Parts: sequence; C-alpha cells; structure tokens
Amino acid sequence: MDHVVCFDAGAGELENLVSGNKSMIIRGSDIMDLPYGSVNEGDILYFISNVGDGKVKAMGVVSYVYNSEKLSVEESFETIIRNQDKLQLPDKQFYRWAGKQYLVLIGINDIVEIEPFRIDRTQSLIF
Repeated sequence: MDHVVCFDAGAGELENLVSGNKSMIIRGSDIMDLPYGSVNEGDILYFISNVGDGKVKAMGVVSYVYNSEKLSVEESFETIIRNQDKLQLPDKQFYRWAGKQYLVLIGINDIVEIEPFRIDRTQSLIF
C-alpha cells in the first residue's frame, strides 16, 4: 500500500531522511489514530512538506513498524529515547510526541529523492 507522509518543514525531517541522518519517523496520539495499524513492512511512503509548493519530493520503503499498546507517560518517553538515534528528533518534535499514549514508529529504507509531483490532498490519506 502507498501512503503520503506530511512533514513539518521547520523540523527538517525530510532533509534528514534524504541525507541518511535519520531512518525512522514517529506519529503519536492519545487515541488509536492514523497511521496506527495502517502501515506495514514493504509499504511505500511518499514524503511531502506542509509548507512550500505542496509537491511530493521523496519516497522510501517501510522496513519496520511498531504500533504501541497504551503507554504511560514514562513508557512513551522511554520508547522515544530508545529510538532517538534513528528518529533524530529536535527538542520541539521530541516534546510533541513524548507522553502520547499511542506511538507508531516506522523504520524506512531505500529513501530516494524523486522528480517532484503534486498530489490532490483532498483525495489522499495523509499522515
């Protein structure tokens, strides 16, 4: 399955993925929310920034998925800290996700820049 992932442009996540500085992304919520349970190993992720021209600029293959059970605040922090070497979250992003009751960690391989193309965001499932 293909998925579109929207990044906060200010956090530099897309650039860090493409450069190889990070190999995992995170999403979290206090309820079981997308992408919880919807991403699987082998799926293709297309990456777009939430600021700028709105075009998909890179893609990668899902190599690992962790969908947490309900976590305590401490367990949530510990999970992120254990994976920080792959996540490379700046402080603002760390505190955005830390403490969430449900975390989804997605490892990504084969990240490549692609010829940018526009998607219809109203017709796409974006997380």
